[in-house]
Amino acid sequence: MKKAILSGAILALILSGCSDSPKPQVDESTEEVKQVKEVAPVETETVSAENGNVINEDVTSSADSNEMNMASLESELVSAYFAFDKYDITSETRENISANASVANGNASAFMIKLEGNCDEWGSDEYNFALGLKRADAVKKALVSEGVDANRITMVSYGESNPVCNDKTRECWAKNRRVDYKLLP
Repeated sequence: MKKAILSGAILALILSGCSDSPKPQVDESTEEVKQVKEVAPVETETVSAENGNVINEDVTSSADSNEMNMASLESELVSAYFAFDKYDITSETRENISANASVANGNASAFMIKLEGNCDEWGSDEYNFALGLKRADAVKKALVSEGVDANRITMVSYGESNPVCNDKTRECWAKNRRVDYKLLP
């Protein structure tokens, strides 16, 4: 009985098959053809207010020199290092912060300062992000006490996610407990 029903179902499927319905046709005469036009490059020029003369400037070269100046000034800024599970400023760290404040108030006065708090791998992610932020805040307060405008300083914590050393030694872990300085335009 089961064979008869199964045979009947298979026979019905074979006989019904797929219908030969026509494929849809697209009427190309009514379809709009869109063409993409290229945009001409933007030209920049500066007009002098005094006499109306056009002064052409190479914007990319001034931007490149600005980035090189930022990189040069960043290399003068020394990272602040911290003891295990601490965010207080030591006398050695205060000397480095004072030197960094001189650079920030001098040649780097046109730039914003980003303080990047970092930690070693010990502790939970949440704890290390909070500790990195406390370290960055401590450095910010020290910079402000040295005369750097607080509105120029931003802070971020990377926790343990931005190590400079990956060895499993005390010396390596000490290198990761730091606040780095970055200059922003």
